[in-house]
Amino acid sequence: MQPVPDHGESSYRGSGRLLGRKALITGGDSGMGRAAAIAFAREGADVAINYLPDEQSDADSVIDIIKAAGRKGIGIAGDLRGEAFCNDLVRKAIQELGGLDILVSNAGRQQAHASILDISTAQFDWTMKTNIYAPFWIIKAALPSMPPGSCIIATASEQAYDPSPDLYDYAQTKAATMNFVKSLAKQLASKGIRVNGVAPGPVWTPLQISGGASAEKQKKFGSQTSLGRAGMPAELAGIYVQLADNHGSFATGQVYGSSGGTGQP
Repeated sequence: MQPVPDHGESSYRGSGRLLGRKALITGGDSGMGRAAAIAFAREGADVAINYLPDEQSDADSVIDIIKAAGRKGIGIAGDLRGEAFCNDLVRKAIQELGGLDILVSNAGRQQAHASILDISTAQFDWTMKTNIYAPFWIIKAALPSMPPGSCIIATASEQAYDPSPDLYDYAQTKAATMNFVKSLAKQLASKGIRVNGVAPGPVWTPLQISGGASAEKQKKFGSQTSLGRAGMPAELAGIYVQLADNHGSFATGQVYGSSGGTGQP
């Protein structure tokens, strides 16, 4: 097994590729959202992050890092399972940032269940509302304010095309995410708005340790990859930057994988 390299948050150094841009990131307090928020700020963007109220301390630390990069950082707490809050989130982000031209739909719920019989309707609904309904509501609310040259980036997963048996509900939401990326990209191309996705393989985020993977599965998490280990969110931050950068203006409807040498795309 290869050793895990030091790819902490302090390792990302930007060069101003997103200077003056305005970004909203859901689930921006941890995991992939946190990595993207920090990278965007270090590339010159002002950033608003959404997070659950219980994650206030994590969100505060992200905002501190954004401000240390010399950018505006806005935190907006709330539960994405309600359409009214999703609408309010977009309104507040636009108001505080002075516009919006990068939207990262990243927040997700993942809970492992050995059997479909173990998933209640309430739990299934929670996952669907967070992973499918919320992006629908947020994108609808944001689009009228997003000018040509804007972009939407969705966090998908290798679970979309290689689902684990214990992630029945989560995996199908990620398949839906990959599908809406391709559909919406075609719909919005004429408006000059690009839509792309990032599909991580095994990457350590709070999803795994908060019920997304069993304790036994965590022991060997990522060991099946060619690198013999799981990734860290900061190792994927540059993909989000690349997709947000207008120098990548020919990329739309694409899903960029990062799986340590295994899987697709």
